[in-house]
Amino acid sequence: MKNNYSTEENEILAAFEAGTLKKSKNSKKEISVAKETALNTFSRKKQIKITLTEKEIDKLKMKAFEAGLSYHSLIRLLIHNYTDDRIHIKL
Repeated sequence: MKNNYSTEENEILAAFEAGTLKKSKNSKKEISVAKETALNTFSRKKQIKITLTEKEIDKLKMKAFEAGLSYHSLIRLLIHNYTDDRIHIKL
């Protein structure tokens, strides 16, 4: 049965099956970098529009300034942390 792997992928597969692959000295770091790269590769950004009061925006700008961020970055960080269950909001 023919596979659709590249030459390099077939070489890696053959080495794996032969038991001749060697673990990298920095394998934990390399795995971490690979995971981050994969996440970034498949993370498509989409623009949204929300309506906030001027008072809310001013408060966000102040909090962001205190943290050394733009208020856009602060909003993005809040949403990211909420969707990853790092922060919880009582509804």
